Amino acid sequence: MIPVTGYKGQRVGVLGLGRSGLATAQALSAGGAIPVCWDDNEAARDNATEFEIADLSRDKNWEGITTLIVSPGIPHLFPAPHPAVKIAWERGVVVDNDISLFFQSFAQPEWSMFDHEPKIVCITGSNGKSTTAALIAHILQSANRPVQLGGNFGTGALSLDPMIDNEVVILELSSYQLELARILSPDIAVFLNLSPDHLDRHAGLGGYFAAKARLFTTTAPDRAILGMDQPEGCYLENRMLQSGTPVIQIANRKLPGDGWQVYSRKGFLAERRKGRQLASIDLREMSGLPGSHNRQNACAAYAVCRSLGLAPKVIETGLQSYAGLRHRCQKVADIDGIAFVNDSKATNADSVGKSLKAFENIRWIAGGQKKEGGIAELTPLFGRIAKAYLIGEAAKDFSVTLGETPHEICETLENAVIAAKRDAQKGDTVLLAPACASFDQFDNFEARGTLFEKMVQE
Repeated sequence: MIPVTGYKGQRVGVLGLGRSGLATAQALSAGGAIPVCWDDNEAARDNATEFEIADLSRDKNWEGITTLIVSPGIPHLFPAPHPAVKIAWERGVVVDNDISLFFQSFAQPEWSMFDHEPKIVCITGSNGKSTTAALIAHILQSANRPVQLGGNFGTGALSLDPMIDNEVVILELSSYQLELARILSPDIAVFLNLSPDHLDRHAGLGGYFAAKARLFTTTAPDRAILGMDQPEGCYLENRMLQSGTPVIQIANRKLPGDGWQVYSRKGFLAERRKGRQLASIDLREMSGLPGSHNRQNACAAYAVCRSLGLAPKVIETGLQSYAGLRHRCQKVADIDGIAFVNDSKATNADSVGKSLKAFENIRWIAGGQKKEGGIAELTPLFGRIAKAYLIGEAAKDFSVTLGETPHEICETLENAVIAAKRDAQKGDTVLLAPACASFDQFDNFEARGTLFEKMVQE
């Protein structure tokens, strides 16, 4: 745990008592603060009985509270602020979140005795954050470098252990976590890509990108690693020029100029600097990194590890041994020449498009709680689909969009897996890539992917 500093003896409101909220209350208490906690869900409140519980949506319970810490899943502005946030504004109480508290508190006095100060790497973007974070951690571990992984993926930021000499902490950060944090000061910040997502929460694509961009504009990082295949990455690079922050460009193409570049081309990763190629790695046979989207993830991970001082050959060894991340283009099994791939984390059309490009003869399982925009943008890829098997709330809408592309409304994941196995032939890929949220039938995307794995194993 990282004890939160700066609030000793103060009453601090904690809104939301899920994983991050409970960790926040515990870290505040460890630092001498007095957490005053609330969650609209009674079961969540029952899990936090060691703390003072008070309904923060009622003005009478705010006596003495100096700060309100809001959990990422609770809206603080769009589509409408939580009542407790409104009261904080009216009372002039600072509203913040756990990521900000982490950056405020992670440095410890014993760091003065370290030979090598710990480093913080933060990763954001729409797709590939978790894979990139896990890949960096794997490469560092394979090089015997101490590392912790947390944030939106894995352990909550404040639940991480205090850092040790030469350690690297990798934080995957979502737009929900970035939009509210008052303090953001990573050593290395990574922006991968942008595609429409969470638009209600951010009042549109501009608000969504603005939340991501705060990782680079709140406090300039020591180094920025930027995906240059989209205008947003180019915009951030221009902002970094103003702050003097050095940039490593990453892309799925060779870039103009003589800057520090890491790019993929024809299945190879290349590093160039000052117009000279420094390294080349063949990614084509790395089964844990299928598809062009994972080429970008590999470039980002390589760039981070180079920034941390690892040699190209050391990084290549780590890339070769990476087995892939569960629920993210994960090959579950090969049965009678039929591949079964779990990409349950592919919850929007952009991420599904990358999966569809990675395989051929696809038996596509899609659907769930629909998102704005649907799957219309995937129309050019429908030719790669042997047949689609549609589930959940979005099944009928997806059926209309698919048109003449062979498809079947299966309603449930169980029915879809059975139907896909019935139809599949040797050389086909049964791909779970829903292009939807999971909440119509599952608690989360992990539960959806786990059921898929269980059925395949059976």
